[in-house]
Amino acid sequence: MTSSRVSDDVLTWLLDSDPALRWQVERDLLRAPDDVWRATRARIATEGLGARLLAVQDEAGTWAGGAFFPAGFDFTGPEAQPGAGQPWTATTWSLNTLREWGLDPEVLRERDTVRLIGVNTRWEYDDLPYWDGEVDACINGFTLANGVWLGADVRGLADWFVAHQMDEGGWNCEWVEGSTRASVRSTLNSLKGLLVYEEATSGTSGTSGTEGAGGTGSTAGSDAVRQAQARAEEYLLERHLVRRLTTGEPVADWVFRLAYPFRSFYDVLSATDYFRAASLLRDTPPDARLAEAVEAVRAQRQPDGTWLQARRHPGRVWFEVDVDAGQPSKWLTFHAARVLGWWDDSVHGSC
Repeated sequence: MTSSRVSDDVLTWLLDSDPALRWQVERDLLRAPDDVWRATRARIATEGLGARLLAVQDEAGTWAGGAFFPAGFDFTGPEAQPGAGQPWTATTWSLNTLREWGLDPEVLRERDTVRLIGVNTRWEYDDLPYWDGEVDACINGFTLANGVWLGADVRGLADWFVAHQMDEGGWNCEWVEGSTRASVRSTLNSLKGLLVYEEATSGTSGTSGTEGAGGTGSTAGSDAVRQAQARAEEYLLERHLVRRLTTGEPVADWVFRLAYPFRSFYDVLSATDYFRAASLLRDTPPDARLAEAVEAVRAQRQPDGTWLQARRHPGRVWFEVDVDAGQPSKWLTFHAARVLGWWDDSVHGSC
């Protein structure tokens, strides 16, 4: 095992970042005092990436006028063809991004965002009310997390996951089209939403680094929801996050290809980062079955201590937030270093 320590040069490079990333480097890698990283996080609303994304919120409280897709999206046109990529500009994706970056939810509450979205936005699927979610597990995971973060009433969505969990323990966004087997991607996105819900209903202070970044909510957790989370986590752990349970072969090459933003995609870094957050939230040790995935992340560290962007997920964006494929990524380097630091400190002791 090689050391997970981040060099001074890499730390300096990471700190020369947008506030949306810098505050996380200060908190999770430097262990800076609370007042330091909180001051940096407060700048998200007025500087850099966060301010740019807030600036394109419209008067209806939405982004691009739509729930999951931009208003007027042509589902038969070029953008909807295989390989074109999901547009990433609509309301759900924009809320996901601001939440993951750590924007203070009060900024959007002051804009009356929850009410405006509830009034003006409905899902493209069956015209369903926005904060009630729809039939897609990934979408419901995002909506649960965003609703908890902003203080919307999303209690029914937590129960939705209990009612729609598959026999294997995971979820599949295509269940409504007849799929009966769970998928790692749908399961991870569902778990991420449920973890934000867990943090809000467990009375913790939000120091685990979950996507909610300390968001709060008024809902009350249930044993059934916790049991659903445990079953879904076991579904991924049985597969060591990267292997098929039936054959032991890797799920696919894309599992090992790291890209930021994570969006809704599945890879070893996004998955191990989820288990890191869950472990810290619950104050429990890492499961030994994570080892292969963690080492797959470690293996991609470059000699200079950085991680490279493997690809950019295609699709329309408001603006790019990370580097082109093949270049050192500050976002990936931060997330990977954070995972390795947690793992090495927990399993092997500080290196």
